[in-house]
Amino acid sequence: MSEPTDGITTEIKSFFGREYNLLILAAVIGTLAGAASTVFRWMIDFFAKVFSGEGLLLGLSAGAVMLLMPFMPMLGGLVIGMARRYFPEAVAESGVDRVMEAVVLKNGKIRKRVLTVCALTSSITIGSGGSAGRVGPTVQICSVIGSVFGQMFKLSKERIRVLVGCGAAAGIAATFNAPLAGVIFVMEIILGEFTIHSLSPIVIASVMGTVTGRAIEGNELTFLTPVHELVHPSEIFFYLILGILCGLTANLFTQTFYRSQKFFEEQVNISVVLKPALGGLIVGLLAILTPEIRGNGFPEMEQVLNGQLFWAMALVLIFTKIFATAVTLGSGGVGGTFAPSLFIGAMVGATFGAAVHGVLPEWTASSETYALVGMGALASAVMQAPLTSILILFEMTNDYTIILPIMICCIVATYTMRRFTQNSIYEQTLLNRGVNIRHGKAINILSRMFVRDVMTQEVVTISEEMPFKNILEIVSYSRHLYYPVVDSEGEMTGIISFSNIRDAAQNEGMEETALARDLATPGVVALKPNHNLNEALKKFSELDVQQLPVLQVGDSKKVVGMLRQSDVQAVYNREILISELKS
Repeated sequence: MSEPTDGITTEIKSFFGREYNLLILAAVIGTLAGAASTVFRWMIDFFAKVFSGEGLLLGLSAGAVMLLMPFMPMLGGLVIGMARRYFPEAVAESGVDRVMEAVVLKNGKIRKRVLTVCALTSSITIGSGGSAGRVGPTVQICSVIGSVFGQMFKLSKERIRVLVGCGAAAGIAATFNAPLAGVIFVMEIILGEFTIHSLSPIVIASVMGTVTGRAIEGNELTFLTPVHELVHPSEIFFYLILGILCGLTANLFTQTFYRSQKFFEEQVNISVVLKPALGGLIVGLLAILTPEIRGNGFPEMEQVLNGQLFWAMALVLIFTKIFATAVTLGSGGVGGTFAPSLFIGAMVGATFGAAVHGVLPEWTASSETYALVGMGALASAVMQAPLTSILILFEMTNDYTIILPIMICCIVATYTMRRFTQNSIYEQTLLNRGVNIRHGKAINILSRMFVRDVMTQEVVTISEEMPFKNILEIVSYSRHLYYPVVDSEGEMTGIISFSNIRDAAQNEGMEETALARDLATPGVVALKPNHNLNEALKKFSELDVQQLPVLQVGDSKKVVGMLRQSDVQAVYNREILISELKS
């Protein structure tokens, strides 16, 4: 009974395996992802009404609504806590970092349930008033669509990864009406590569996602802003300073975010159900003073971009939004960090712009212009993706006149952030969980294996008092290239390599007088049995050697083995093969 079905599946796989036919599938995924992105925004709006005077508080007096609104994020957090209690794995798979992990380490395979769980939990978090963004969940939701299609048609892992990128690009494109930014976001952050075989379907998907979003909601800019310009050539100096400020603020934002996660994980000893509720309560109470921190902050960003927010309030919102976002996501809420980074950047830019424009009004633009540039700069630093930020800012505003300040500010902010860390907020989140995707599977496989598992215990040691002629005799019967030199206590004092022996043999008279200690290289770098193979590989690379001695754990210098670089490479190749066969 299964043969006809298997035949059809094989034909479909073969059809979409062809390069040009993959574009058709990319178009389908782009259309569906564009629609999913729009539906997700509707879900956020729906839950925003549920957790307001139009929903749960319907019929209450204005005073009662005002009194109870601070507790809505807590109620939303309680729902998220229940989801974390009963569907822990599904909720934990949400986020851009999880998509990156799936692309690099799981061959692009994401489970279907992530779509529903991520859409519900993040829309409740944001809709109830939690401080989080919708971009991260959108990327996750739309990536699932691409992954599911790839798995359904049993395509190769390379094709599935590309289709995951297609979904993500279409989601970004539909969210911001920004097809170019969708493509670059995927290439710069999700896939981390620019190749023609992956670029073509991703472009198609991004275009279809944009067209679908426009068909449903109209062709409107994300932000309606006045025309901006570079007032004076010397003004570029102030944008350099703004870039530095945005980089420093980005570091404050990410560090606060990580510390909040650590605090709620290690210091808050309450049920997992109550942690998001506690975070929601804190944010709700803070929102009494600064209600602008609720949700993803897009209306407030449009206000500041149109000069409708006082600079002192913008200054306060920098720190309150950082804290609120860290608490919302650190306590277990579900959402993204991209929109909050845009929000914080806009406030940094508005504050700085108000200051410089107040001092030099004829040489500088108004605070709105600096707010626009600050948005892109801080997002660029947080994501370590300047090209994405430059393009997304241009497409969100359709304003090319300010492109030079945006370019220089994004680059400066990114490199300022790199003074503190080389990782984006997504990469660092994975690193905090012990997952390193920068070098793909290699680091993760090697980090799980240890020197003791690979080293050889067949070690030929040489006494430091041994004459050179005896050393030659030992070497003539040995296949080793390195020989640890030990003292009377059996502890290593140096090492003799085959090249040391060859050089000594060419020196006349050395055979009669030289001892092992005379030939040995002192201060040898050694490994311990409990070092992982990734650490060992770094040592091989730094020292440019083929073997390293392995000493006993502790302070002892007794040699217990030798580790060959070729053995490490062989083990890695074997594990990669096993991993490929399993997938």
